[in-house]
Amino acid sequence: MREFDFIVIGSGIAGLSYALKAAEKGSVALVTKRRTVDSNTAWAQGGVACVVSEEDSFDLHIRDTLVAGAGLCNEEAVRTVITEGPERIAGLVELGMQFDERDSANGERELDLGKEGGHSKRRVLHFQDTTGFEIERTLVERIADHPAITVLENHMAVDFLTTGKLGYAMQDSCVGVYVLDEASGLVETLRSDTVVLATGGCGKVYLYTTNPDVATGDGVAMAWRAGAVIANMEFIQFHPTCLFHSKAKSFLISEAMRGEGGILLDAKGRRFMENHHPQKELAPRDIVARAIDAEMKRSGSKCVFLDITHKPADFLKSRFPSIYETCLSHGIDITTQPIPVVPAAHYQCGGVKTDLNGETSLRGLYAIGEVASTGLHGANRLASNSLLEGLVLAHRAYEKTTRQRKPRIEFNLPEWRPGQVQDVDELVVIYHNWDEIRRLMWDYVGIVRTDKRLQRAATRLRNLHAEIQEFYWNFKVSTELLELRNLVAVASLIVDCAISRKESRGLHFTLDYPEIDDAKFLRETTIRRT
Repeated sequence: MREFDFIVIGSGIAGLSYALKAAEKGSVALVTKRRTVDSNTAWAQGGVACVVSEEDSFDLHIRDTLVAGAGLCNEEAVRTVITEGPERIAGLVELGMQFDERDSANGERELDLGKEGGHSKRRVLHFQDTTGFEIERTLVERIADHPAITVLENHMAVDFLTTGKLGYAMQDSCVGVYVLDEASGLVETLRSDTVVLATGGCGKVYLYTTNPDVATGDGVAMAWRAGAVIANMEFIQFHPTCLFHSKAKSFLISEAMRGEGGILLDAKGRRFMENHHPQKELAPRDIVARAIDAEMKRSGSKCVFLDITHKPADFLKSRFPSIYETCLSHGIDITTQPIPVVPAAHYQCGGVKTDLNGETSLRGLYAIGEVASTGLHGANRLASNSLLEGLVLAHRAYEKTTRQRKPRIEFNLPEWRPGQVQDVDELVVIYHNWDEIRRLMWDYVGIVRTDKRLQRAATRLRNLHAEIQEFYWNFKVSTELLELRNLVAVASLIVDCAISRKESRGLHFTLDYPEIDDAKFLRETTIRRT
């Protein structure tokens, strides 16, 4: 058993920010199942939404967020994240993060702010079109060789250790975590009174996603198995524009491109968003994604097109260098050709229910970043609010967990007992189940849903859950098997939440109940393992 003052699981903007701050107060174990830089944060292109311009205001940003959230935002959470954002951005800049600047009208340098869907003002700070990667790089450089931080790369969290499971007659608390060391194949026991979950989202539960391979919903699945309350998992955001190309895997075409004037065209080259929303291409993401889905189904086409060829070539190359180079490598010159795009699963708006300090319903367990449901996003996330939330909640969780710390309670946690298991000799079973889950979620629990599709998904997922559980207990654990176990759990949570919401709101749209029903469903969807 290895003991730490703080255990952080996940290495995106939230986990790294918290770890850096907590390291000033004690020892930190940073657990990440791949390399430290492998996170959803590193894939974020657009930027960070924050009020830094005199032409903008907190009230405008709050209003835009509430409108996008379709009635389900926690207004206190919205106000807290937005008003505390500028200070957290300043802290990030102090660590070395540089955002793009431009020459102002009076010749002075100023921040170059982008505009994205649902925003009434330009307020998105960015570094070209690789903002997330630059943030990740900045934080990882600060983490490296920090004397108080033990980085455990290629270590995957298996399950939390709780006093309830250990048989103690006290309030159920998280006191540690089992972690698989992929190199040795051994499961280690990590002990702490403060465990911070920052594992990101669950995009890989769908066949098509903008997320990296690490996004398998591990944190939500672990928290659910430990008995924590989960909220709003029916609200999965589909990004409207993912590159459609047989050799392009999960490549996002940033919403910032539409913010700079990109227009959406159907297969015949006709603009169509004006038929769906007054804000056209800059409508909230749920509306744009559904509009694209409808156009594709109406015409039978496999994609639509994003056209920004009317902008100067030099501007496109400097503002979107990563998108330009990636598209060019696939034979698409964005300066002269429209980009083929389709919607893809992008962001988990629900998650482990927390307060504004990251506290979950399970004592000792905190959740920050995309894995958490703070109430900021409601039924639909406003573009580029997520990185800001990660920064603000990491700081608030740090203040909460380090204020008036109590002496550590001594627990002698049990070692992992694998039992009489054998090595997995048929990985094809894991890969088949993985593929089946992702396909059924795409087909039955996608952008547009029905009761019949959801019930079919629920029935098949119950059978898959039983198969995977049997596999889990009879074979030696591996990263692939653990991810599959988490994937089926999160898929089931999404479906169960979706079935219970008999209306269409934000990201949850069902043909059986196409209208909003405030009388019955102006509330969170919560679920807890019994």
